[in-house]
Amino acid sequence: MLKAAGAAGVAVTAATALPATAADSAFAHPGLLHTRADLARMAAKVKVGAAPYTAGFAKLTANRHAQSGWTPNPQATVYRGAGSPQNYATLYNDIHAAYQNGLRHHVSGDSAYADTAVAILNAWSAKLTSLEGSADRFLAAGLYGYQFANAAELVRDHPDFDLPRFQEMLTKVFAPLSDDFLVRHNGAVITNYWTNWDLCAMACVLATGIFCDDASQVARAVDYFKHGEGLGSVKNAIPVVYDDGLAEWLEAGRDQGHALLGVGLMGTFCEMAWNQGYDLYGYDDSRFLKGAQYVAKWGMGGEVSYTANTRAKGAIGGWSGRETASAAAGVDPAMTRPIWAMIANHYTKRRGLSASYVTRIAARSAPEGGGGDYGPNSGGYDQLGFGTLAFTRDRVADTGASPVPAASASASPGSGARPQTGGTASPAAGQDLAATGSDDIAGWSAAAGITAVAGGLLLLRRRDRVRGRGPGAS
Repeated sequence: MLKAAGAAGVAVTAATALPATAADSAFAHPGLLHTRADLARMAAKVKVGAAPYTAGFAKLTANRHAQSGWTPNPQATVYRGAGSPQNYATLYNDIHAAYQNGLRHHVSGDSAYADTAVAILNAWSAKLTSLEGSADRFLAAGLYGYQFANAAELVRDHPDFDLPRFQEMLTKVFAPLSDDFLVRHNGAVITNYWTNWDLCAMACVLATGIFCDDASQVARAVDYFKHGEGLGSVKNAIPVVYDDGLAEWLEAGRDQGHALLGVGLMGTFCEMAWNQGYDLYGYDDSRFLKGAQYVAKWGMGGEVSYTANTRAKGAIGGWSGRETASAAAGVDPAMTRPIWAMIANHYTKRRGLSASYVTRIAARSAPEGGGGDYGPNSGGYDQLGFGTLAFTRDRVADTGASPVPAASASASPGSGARPQTGGTASPAAGQDLAATGSDDIAGWSAAAGITAVAGGLLLLRRRDRVRGRGPGAS
């Protein structure tokens, strides 16, 4: 098993008092990518025709996966990787159909979509027993484990949803593979696998831990984000912080597609943790923001620095080698993935920070779609998407906002919900959700143009500058 977190609390800055995250606490539900307040906001905004929510909802309703007539095709064994009869496309298509139907239900109020999501999830939990294949089975466990948990979280209170059986499937089929990968890395040296292998495993361990109310599993995932030896921990994934406030994304030396996947996965991890009271977005002087800014600037065709990284490869007790990434790879500025709205809205709306490159690329990518909107192959299903609908949020009046649990902020300490101690991240009781944030569109439109350019680079206080680190250094 992974090493448990060394400290139960999260870092506290002078501006923000964060809630305790005791390892024996229960978890608030819904509380993965979407809280109850998030879902209420989406529904209220769409109901009154508020932009850009309506454009985001239109992307959802147009997707073939978001239809109540979807019929699942569960398998007893799912294979991913060379040398096996691969059938994992069946799994990810059904997961995205469950997620999209669940989300559509919450926004529209139509129970037919919830019923469809439940039927898909129940069908899989009744049949799936294993994930097999080459090393790619670890990718399947990580990616589809965190996605499955998020889809199920949307309907966990539905009377027909078999929650115990679904939790059993997650804990016996998905989480063990991801947990094992973070410990043993498939028998390879610790830096053999690129960042995204760790990140998807981390997302699975965190999401299934929250969904199944397993505090020790959540603590392991959070600790790995901060201190893990593999390339997915934050300081190994983002090894160099530069004087201009940007931070090198390790996989920028590999290719653009994998760098985008990594930013999306780390953002997903931070968002799920935030909704349970852990501020990983702000961890290590907002290191993730600096890395996301770097990828956004580079992805739009901008020049970025890159310090060469050499990683060891091979199997423990077997073959060995080394590989050096010496420069940022070329990019196609037209390439996009539905990852930016979540990140931009967190930093600019919740925290009131400048994030010029992330904001600009989010505006260019809007409205974000989801699985099925970015090509037919598995890469187009690596993120759940629909960030324009799901993550566009109103600016928090107190920009020292703390992570807010999905349950009511009035919950007693013994209830398992981590109480809010900073600025509120959702409108006060009785406030009209749909009437807030009327200036959002103008601000974001400006951010995509001259205003953002004039604002220059994001300059955050640099706590530690590292040059020439080996990618596997702790």
